[in-house]
Amino acid sequence: MPWTTFAAIYFVTWWIVLFAVLPFGVRAQHEHGEVPPGTDPGAPAAPALLAKAGWTTVVTTVLVAAFWAAHAARLVDLEQFATLWGLFPR
Repeated sequence: MPWTTFAAIYFVTWWIVLFAVLPFGVRAQHEHGEVPPGTDPGAPAAPALLAKAGWTTVVTTVLVAAFWAAHAARLVDLEQFATLWGLFPR
């Protein structure tokens, strides 16, 4: 697999995992008890974005490494996915 393909898979997977991880552990300002003037009460009180980015990187690395191992063992091929989604005719 070319490194550019690997980088693209990692990049897309990282963003998908980030959006999946973002809601975990979020408490709204109204739940926290402090709502600064001019902010929405549903806004996160402490989003902890750096920690979530770290967890996202760890989870993405594990997922992409598993995909790479399956690809290296010829258990899965990118052309199989393309055929499955109808990008290439059979």
